[in-house]
Amino acid sequence: MQAEFSIATQGPGLYEVTGQVARWLAGAQVREGLLTLFLRHTSASLLIQENADPDVQRDLRAFFERLVPPADAPEMAYLRHRAEGPDDMPAHIKAAMMPVSLSVPVRDGRMVLGTWQGLYVVEHRRAPHRRRLAAHLG
Repeated sequence: MQAEFSIATQGPGLYEVTGQVARWLAGAQVREGLLTLFLRHTSASLLIQENADPDVQRDLRAFFERLVPPADAPEMAYLRHRAEGPDDMPAHIKAAMMPVSLSVPVRDGRMVLGTWQGLYVVEHRRAPHRRRLAAHLG
């Protein structure tokens, strides 16, 4: 069983998709198995992260901005790929450091996540994007 989700982003940050995926699973005929999620982009990531305290998302974003600054920062002068702006190559670097796919067990039609865990698309680009998330339950 497969589905694809479209996630609108408005610039860098973590965008929770737990509810969208949970609603799809609730209507699925398959009640148990392994859910595989795959983000179909090279400048965004997919994470399981805390969904209780929004400071966690803000701190993660700030950390990755410090770890990989924009290409126009002096310390990033070595970067060559700049065709799509100063946030492009740093977005690819961040996406290379974080996962673009996840596996989550499903039991009784629900994801087996921890109490404070949620699914997030992590947008690394400054401009709004429409990200596509493929899901497979088997």
